[in-house]
Amino acid sequence: MRHHSLNRLVTKLDSIISLSDAERTAILDLPIRVRDLAADQDIGREGDRPSQCSLVVEGFLCRYKTLPDGSRTIMAFYVPGDIPDVHSLHIELMDHTLGTVTTSKVGFIPHEDMRRLTQQHPHIAEAFWRETLIDAAIFREWIVNLGSREAYSRIAHLFCEIFLKLKAVGLTHGHSFDFPVTQAKIADATGLSDVHVNRSLMKLRADGLIAIERGRCTIPDMGRLEEAAMFDPTYLHLKELAPSPARVAAQ
Repeated sequence: MRHHSLNRLVTKLDSIISLSDAERTAILDLPIRVRDLAADQDIGREGDRPSQCSLVVEGFLCRYKTLPDGSRTIMAFYVPGDIPDVHSLHIELMDHTLGTVTTSKVGFIPHEDMRRLTQQHPHIAEAFWRETLIDAAIFREWIVNLGSREAYSRIAHLFCEIFLKLKAVGLTHGHSFDFPVTQAKIADATGLSDVHVNRSLMKLRADGLIAIERGRCTIPDMGRLEEAAMFDPTYLHLKELAPSPARVAAQ
């Protein structure tokens, strides 16, 4: 019996590559076990050897590393439709930890079924490969974010990215979206102190660029926020953001 949670995966892959009806059906026929997980619960830890891939169904996940002194760096946030550990099909040993940011639903798909799917449908294998390459592009942009942007722009950039990722899978309402990420986790993701994050968020609010209430964020003017963030969405490689021929010609 098909599990509706796999619709998330189909929607996500469709946002970065065109799938045929047969390929969508094959994805929807995957066996999946969905679990309700609490916030701050590890799914796969550094040193583990996973035997399944994780699909974000609801909530937020993050990829992070913790140093011996206890300091933590968050390297990415993942939203519904993301399958952040598809690389575990080829890299046996986890070199980081994957965990929940908030209360989440996560689907687990056995590696043998993922391998069977990609062997029988090479274009789906290409879609997963593209997804992994986009993940790498996001890592590159995060390096630039930490190394070149000031705190104000750095945090604005994070809001732009999360909004567009959620919009691509139909999880925004106008310019509003769920953003259950604490200031401490924003600090871990942007290389800033909690105090610096708090001051930057206050300034973003005062400037009318974001409004946050009860875990929900609204962006009154996306253009102004993108300008403050020096944000170029090209690195997300979403189909709906693909440049038009006229724009390419103008460049």
